[in-house]
Amino acid sequence: MKKKIAILGSTSSIGKSLLNIIKKDKKNFKIELLTANTNYKDLITQASKFKVKNIIITDSNSFEKTKAICKNKKINIFQNFESLKKILPKKIDYVMSAISGIGGLLPTHKIINRTKLIAIANKEAIVCGWPLIKKELTKNKTKFIPVDSEHFSIFSLLHDTNKNEIEKIYITASGGPFINLPKNQFKKIKLNDALKHPNWSMGKKITIDSATLMNKVFEVIEAKNIFNIDYDKISILTHPKSYVHTIIKFKNGLSKFLIHEPDMTIPIYNSVYFEKNKDIKSNPLNFKTLNNLNLQKVEKNKFPLVRLIDKLPKRSSLFETVLITINDYLVYKFLDKKINFQELTKLINKISNLKEFQKFKKIKPRNIKQIYNLRDYVHLKLNTLGI
Repeated sequence: MKKKIAILGSTSSIGKSLLNIIKKDKKNFKIELLTANTNYKDLITQASKFKVKNIIITDSNSFEKTKAICKNKKINIFQNFESLKKILPKKIDYVMSAISGIGGLLPTHKIINRTKLIAIANKEAIVCGWPLIKKELTKNKTKFIPVDSEHFSIFSLLHDTNKNEIEKIYITASGGPFINLPKNQFKKIKLNDALKHPNWSMGKKITIDSATLMNKVFEVIEAKNIFNIDYDKISILTHPKSYVHTIIKFKNGLSKFLIHEPDMTIPIYNSVYFEKNKDIKSNPLNFKTLNNLNLQKVEKNKFPLVRLIDKLPKRSSLFETVLITINDYLVYKFLDKKINFQELTKLINKISNLKEFQKFKKIKPRNIKQIYNLRDYVHLKLNTLGI
């Protein structure tokens, strides 16, 4: 029997990687749903290629263009996720949530009750809305796999392990393009320099987050949420080769670490074949890299945003939404060349410490509307600052 799946954000790099995997094993998969926001051309091509009957395109203009192009095609076109029950009347086998940004929270939350297993690549959904997602997973008995390479690695190593056995979890950071750049040279950093990631091929936004190490702040929050581990048991190590993705030290004196090439295909592949453990073609062990792992503590003077971790509330709060929104806003200002690299990190620190935002550390997220309203409120406040 074919495995029935859906891909939220099928035109993203994660979505395309998953489709490339499925392309080589079409006989074992049936895609029930593909979604996109504005990239209607790729979405239509994907739907035609994989014979997908249902697509969701959320942008209004793109929706109208899609309807016009697909007028004579046997494709059901929807504009929002309120149609999920109609599209997926019964639980399917697998969903990949690969929509980027905080906008991915709502569809991720909504589709949990339509699937037996959900793989989540959307960082913001886990950072901002984990209590809501976890509740929905439990309520619907839906299995969950994190797709970020670090969290998939932790997930793999902790299988059937009691969290009380853990002494420390280390997640690795490549350090981005500036790992070897002296601090006194940071004032010379240009946009093009920040976009040259040495190991990973990613979108512009996440590449800048990697350059500032803000992505690691969010990944620590993710790890705390997913694995229910206190912040003081999670540390970041820089590792320029991106070969080791996590190290876990246990209280019994043993440590485990997980390695794989810096290629998101590997966690994606293992998530979609989770219960079958299907073989994947991969490179032999790289002993040259293993003999020179160069794992180091983060230089916080160079990457000051890592200090934000020490100020995070112990329990999930609305402050995480504030932090995501501030970072998003300022990264796009940097991408638009309105601020420089050093201003980017300084402003994230300064604005997130404002009293009017600190108060959200004491408020737990109750629903998605509350999270989205706060995102809009923070945007308005940032606009008034005239950055």
